[in-house]
Amino acid sequence: MALFDGLARYQPQALGVLRIVTALQFIEHGSQKLFNFPVGEHADALTGLTLTAGILEFAGGILLALGLLTRPVAFLLAGEMAIAYFMAHVPRDFFPVNNGGDSAISFCFIFLYLVFAGAGAFALDNRRNA
Repeated sequence: MALFDGLARYQPQALGVLRIVTALQFIEHGSQKLFNFPVGEHADALTGLTLTAGILEFAGGILLALGLLTRPVAFLLAGEMAIAYFMAHVPRDFFPVNNGGDSAISFCFIFLYLVFAGAGAFALDNRRNA
């Protein structure tokens, strides 16, 4: 369709916005685990696994927001979200809508897409490759 053909030229910018917005949401998950900010109902003592997840989410989210080392970081975070889904959500219920795993699945596949697509526009990776 001709209408959508013209949008293709904005693909790098759209990919960059997807990366940044997803990373900002992911940083929230890490900051909530590490600093209880924003304040949530999961203000428990950090275990080794929760601490590791919080560090990956916070630091990895910052790196993705900046577009720095995007592909390897996205690969690591996709794996983290797959593990989180199967360890924390599947035991509650099979269906994502019932087990609270919707966001873990979405994060996993968005990060997996970034592994293949790269950072898009607005990324520090673009300066390193120039």
